[in-house]
Amino acid sequence: MSGQAPRRALLAALALAPLAAPARAQSWPARPLRLIVPFPPGGTADLLGRLAAREIETRIGQPVVVENRAGAGGALGSEAVARSAPDGYTLVLSNIASQAIGPAVNRNIAYDSVRDFTHVALIAAVPSAIAVSAAGPFRTLADLLARARTPGAVRFASTGVGTSSHVKLELLKRAAAVDITHVPYRGSAPAVADVIGGQVEGLIAAVPDIGNNDRLRLLAVTTPQRATRWPDVPSIAEAGFPTLVASNWFGLSGPAGMPPEAARRINEALVAGLATPETTERLATLGAAPNRMTAADYAALVAAEVPRWAEIARAADIRAE
Repeated sequence: MSGQAPRRALLAALALAPLAAPARAQSWPARPLRLIVPFPPGGTADLLGRLAAREIETRIGQPVVVENRAGAGGALGSEAVARSAPDGYTLVLSNIASQAIGPAVNRNIAYDSVRDFTHVALIAAVPSAIAVSAAGPFRTLADLLARARTPGAVRFASTGVGTSSHVKLELLKRAAAVDITHVPYRGSAPAVADVIGGQVEGLIAAVPDIGNNDRLRLLAVTTPQRATRWPDVPSIAEAGFPTLVASNWFGLSGPAGMPPEAARRINEALVAGLATPETTERLATLGAAPNRMTAADYAALVAAEVPRWAEIARAADIRAE
């Protein structure tokens, strides 16, 4: 009898093994994660995506592999993630361009920014700035708007029709009741060059792209408070235009139906990483502060921004080229 007991125990263990294996397979994360950045390497979105990937993989114990998949203003990579398996292993760098402004101006975008995604975490909200040539006549936003009350007297560049800089210009025109001529460019570099050269009077762009250019003068940042990195630049709320508050938000999202536990753990890992002194300092150079948003908070932010920018684009009749 004594010899049969170990044998029976072994048989029982073998019988249970198939039941235990799936339980282990379902534990998350069991393999590396993939983060699609739907913009080219080197920009603010890419920088923030890689920063987030580093902080998350440090805390969840699995690599987060960043893949740049640019195209259609962020829509190409975003749609790929929306259609991917909702298993918690595929994320996209979501932002105002791909999730709010893009769908507002481009009717060919096939995804719904609220219905087709699980919005997991905010990485940063980066302010834009209203900028003019440092050698030009405008020293304050009031100076600029006074000139803009004369039709045709002020021209503003944008980084392209239907881009964030274009839509925010329309918001400025409406809020201040001024006439500013829109001049679209293909990207920020030629737009900035022509502001500096005096071919156009100004532009609205994210502060990481223009804030360190000493040939530009920032008249206001599009945040309720001044940006720590640019303390001498008034906020748009100080200038008397609270409806112009608008940040360039960047976050992480997965497909709809993503496991809540995976979303929670990614959010907690990112929030913890953003609070470290090194990362806090890095965000400050972009004009952003570390955030404490839950996944539900970020989902609510996206849900509020989608109709806001859709209404602005509709009122100005903006259609992407």
